[in-house]
Amino acid sequence: MKQLNRIPDQPPAIKPLASATQRPVWSVMIPTYNCSHYLEATLKSVLDQDPGPALMQIEVVDDCSTDGDIAALVARIGQGRVSFYQQPENRGSLRNFETCLNRAKGHFVHLLHGDDLSGQGIYQEAARLFEEYPHAGAICTGFSYINEQGIEINKSRALQAETGIIKDWLAQIATGQKMQPPAVLVRRSVYEQLGGFFGIHYGEDWEMWVRIAANFPVVYTPDRLAYYRVHTSNITSRYFLSCQHIMDIAKVIELIQPYLPADERSRLKRQARYNWSLYFARTTDMTYHKYNAPAQALNQAGKAFRMHQNKVTFFFFCKILLKIMLRYKQ
Repeated sequence: MKQLNRIPDQPPAIKPLASATQRPVWSVMIPTYNCSHYLEATLKSVLDQDPGPALMQIEVVDDCSTDGDIAALVARIGQGRVSFYQQPENRGSLRNFETCLNRAKGHFVHLLHGDDLSGQGIYQEAARLFEEYPHAGAICTGFSYINEQGIEINKSRALQAETGIIKDWLAQIATGQKMQPPAVLVRRSVYEQLGGFFGIHYGEDWEMWVRIAANFPVVYTPDRLAYYRVHTSNITSRYFLSCQHIMDIAKVIELIQPYLPADERSRLKRQARYNWSLYFARTTDMTYHKYNAPAQALNQAGKAFRMHQNKVTFFFFCKILLKIMLRYKQ
C-alpha cells in the first residue's frame, strides 16, 4: 500500500456521505497529538453543552499520542458519550484533520483541536446563523486567547460590530490571519466541495479560510464563543524556533493567489507580506526571551525583514542584533 505524504500537495478529498447515513446536526471532531494535559478541559467544554447523540457527534481522533493513554482518558471523561479513533500510525496533523473530516457525519463540522475550548452557546448560536444564512459556507465567532492555565490573555479583534455576512471578507482574510480554528464552524458540504487542509503545517488554516471565502459567504458574530490556547508545546511554538512558520506563510501567500480577483492580486499580496512581516518581527522578542533562543530570534528577524523591508522589520532586526551583541539577559 502506497504511503500517503504527511503534507498533501493538493486538497485531500472529503467524500460525501451515503444517502442512508443517519446524520446529526453537528460533528465536533477533536484531533489530538500529545496534548493530553489539555484534552479533559476540551472535552468538558463540549459535553457541558451536549444536546445529545441525535444532534451531535463528538469524536476524538488521535494521531498516536505518546504522552498518555488517550483512549482511557476519553472513556473516563466521555463515559461512553465520546467516540474514539486512533490512527494506525502517526500521520501528521494534516492527515489527522483529513481523517476527522471524512469521519464527520454531521451537517456542520467543528474541528476543535485537543488543546482549545468551545465557548458556552457556540453550537446553538452557529446553528441559528446557519439557518438564517442558508448560503453561508462557514460561521466565525469572536474568541479569546488563553494560556496553559486557561486564563484569558487576549481577545480577538472584532471583524465588524454587528452579526451577519462579513463585508469584503475575501480581501480582508487574504491579507492575514484573522481567525483561529476553534472559532470557525463549517458546513460539511463545503469541505466536500473544496477538499481538506494541505500544503503546509503552519498557516494551513489561513489558506483554508481564504479558500472558503473565495467560494462562499461567511457569517460572523462578535460574541466570543471560543478559546484558543497558547502554549510552548504546540506546533505553532515549535515552528517559531525553526523559522518554518515564515517559510510556510510565504508559501501560503503564493497558494492563495488563484483564489483572488486578478486585478487585486498584486495589491493584496503586497499587503499580506507587509502584515505578516510585522507579526514575525514583533514576535522576535518572544523567541529571544520566552524560548531563550537568541540565534533563532535573529534568524526570524532577518527573514521578516526580507519578507518586507520597512521601518518596523528593520528596527526589530537591529534590536535583536544589539541584544545578542550585548548578551542581554542571556
